Amino acid sequence: MFDLTIESQFAAAHQLRGYKGKCEALHGHNWRVQVTVSSEKLDDLGMVLDFHELKAITGEVLASLDHSFLNDVFPFTEINPSSENMAKWIYESIRKKVLKKNCTISSITVWENETSSATYYE
Repeated sequence: MFDLTIESQFAAAHQLRGYKGKCEALHGHNWRVQVTVSSEKLDDLGMVLDFHELKAITGEVLASLDHSFLNDVFPFTEINPSSENMAKWIYESIRKKVLKKNCTISSITVWENETSSATYYE
């Protein structure tokens, strides 16, 4: 099995509804996102997927979050924009695009700061 990992980032604000503490107030992060895809086979060029292509796919998904108030972006209008929920949503959004590339998404890790992250995988 081969794994390919890229990192990207976006800036956004959010509030955690129902949370009793500082994170209930409006605040922002410079989020970092790690995307890992896997494949048992390499393509004719000896790659799982071109890094540039994976970065472009990730960029398309993250563009809807960048410089936004996450609570106003679906599905975070319905669910809390926690790191965990964002990791799952990003996973599902990217998965739809990479399945066409003969690889699967292994995991998404969303970092809200240098020491705190959430990872989603199936």
